[in-house]
Amino acid sequence: QVQLVESGGGLVQAGGSLRLSCAASGRTFSSTAMGCMGWFRQAPGKEREFVATISWSDGSTVYVDSVKGRFTISRSNAKNTVYLQMNSLKPEDTAVYFCAAARSGWRLPRSRYEYPYWGQGTQVTVSS
Repeated sequence: QVQLVESGGGLVQAGGSLRLSCAASGRTFSSTAMGCMGWFRQAPGKEREFVATISWSDGSTVYVDSVKGRFTISRSNAKNTVYLQMNSLKPEDTAVYFCAAARSGWRLPRSRYEYPYWGQGTQVTVSS
């Protein structure tokens, strides 16, 4: 079993910052076996969309274009934790943010269907 627990969401004004964390645990969790961790988000009435993903092994990353230069994904292998630093937040970033894990080998998938393990989500609200 794999458990993912997000934290760090909240309400912030446009232009502000938030840092999300996702702690991974579980009897079968291993960062060496799990290829990558990703962040997704879902706004009301919209599909869940890819935000960013990071490789556990070498820290390589992929971002959706809309967050490049504003968001940074990072990881701590020692803590089995992935972070999403969000700067210059915009109202359109408002969504429930989910972390997810995939046994993807060396790949960094953007499709949510390749991530079998999910956290419960944390709300991020950006006011204008």
